[in-house]
Amino acid sequence: MSVIQDVRVSAEAEVLGLYRAHLSKGRATLAELFGSHMEVESSGAWLTTSDGERFLNAGGYGVFVMGARHPVVMDHVLRQLTTHPTATRILLEPTAARAAEALVSVMPPGLDRVHFALSGAEAVETGLKLARAGGRKRTVSMKGGYHGKTLGALSATAKEVYQAPFRPLVPDFVHLPYGDADALREELRAHPGEVCVILEPVQGEGGVIIPPKGYLKQVEELVREYDGFLIMDEIQTGFGRLGEWWGADAEGVVPDVLLTGKALGGGVMPVSAAVATRKAFRPFDKDPYVHTATFSGQPVLMAAVQGAIKAVQEGDMVARAKDIGERLLPKIAKIARRNIPDLVVDVRGQGLLIGVELVEAGLAGELLIELFNHGVVANHSMNGSSVVRFTPPAILTETDMQFLLNAFDKATLDLVRGSATMPEGGN
Repeated sequence: MSVIQDVRVSAEAEVLGLYRAHLSKGRATLAELFGSHMEVESSGAWLTTSDGERFLNAGGYGVFVMGARHPVVMDHVLRQLTTHPTATRILLEPTAARAAEALVSVMPPGLDRVHFALSGAEAVETGLKLARAGGRKRTVSMKGGYHGKTLGALSATAKEVYQAPFRPLVPDFVHLPYGDADALREELRAHPGEVCVILEPVQGEGGVIIPPKGYLKQVEELVREYDGFLIMDEIQTGFGRLGEWWGADAEGVVPDVLLTGKALGGGVMPVSAAVATRKAFRPFDKDPYVHTATFSGQPVLMAAVQGAIKAVQEGDMVARAKDIGERLLPKIAKIARRNIPDLVVDVRGQGLLIGVELVEAGLAGELLIELFNHGVVANHSMNGSSVVRFTPPAILTETDMQFLLNAFDKATLDLVRGSATMPEGGN
């Protein structure tokens, strides 16, 4: 082993030890499955580890629509960082006003009031509080849906393993089957004027679950018929990820509140937002202190928002996401059905949100490791553990796309070899 390798191995062991001591033993154990690599640099669609290896980033849980360190976003952030990164929150501050204006300009019509936050879960909490302030005390979310893990958001996230340790949760939450408009109609009919409905246009963490055509419009119509309140959670699906600015756009849906995050900070800063109609936002207009956060709308975050919107517009990334997704999806499906016909259940997707469902969760974990071994970072699905998710950026080149397909080809072949040699009953 060379001196450089020696130093690298020592550094990795140190960081692994620090994770165990101060962050998460479970996270450290998971890291070991991926060789204890440390990511230390990123640019565009690629990240680099401490040992100099490069990986195509088709993961990141939807954050990197425009890749890492996009120059337009970086320019906005660095300029703000060197002038006025953090505000007092007492005086008016121009970057927040301009970021809100820019965000509203790409929203469905009628959504023109913005509350900025940091995490997606905070945006969800904002939407739920607006619904409650407007008199909708009962909340319907969908089975398989994922809305975060703060207490209110967790009450909407219909996953027992995440909810069980923290009960009792917020009361009056009901979980219905995703895509079942009849079940929703019955719930709304039984509680007119009382119900908030929160759902995703495509369930990302659920395993890339795409609803029946027309379902989202049906949901909107039912909510209006029974005087409900509609929250569209586009934290993962928005900002061009689905080949539309927003998943709601595909069926012309205008919710009371649309939630955005992940890509909103341009892959550089953590920022999210709840964007509402004037009517829905009225409780916050009435009292500006009823729902606040110290870092909401801070200048450096708002600069990232402006840069991210500009980067998407100038790079035509919404159209690129649609085009790249339409090219990748059938090729990924073809490789899966050729190489692992007995292990794959389905390959599905919309835009640059693509899922490969396997016959069991253990195989999904193995495929993630094999992809990593061939230079690609992908994600598991928190509510659909047998689904491997690809969320690559809309800046992929032809060479990048071919690299991804070649890696998937090799990874699935290795998966077959691994499953063939696995002892009966093994994982």
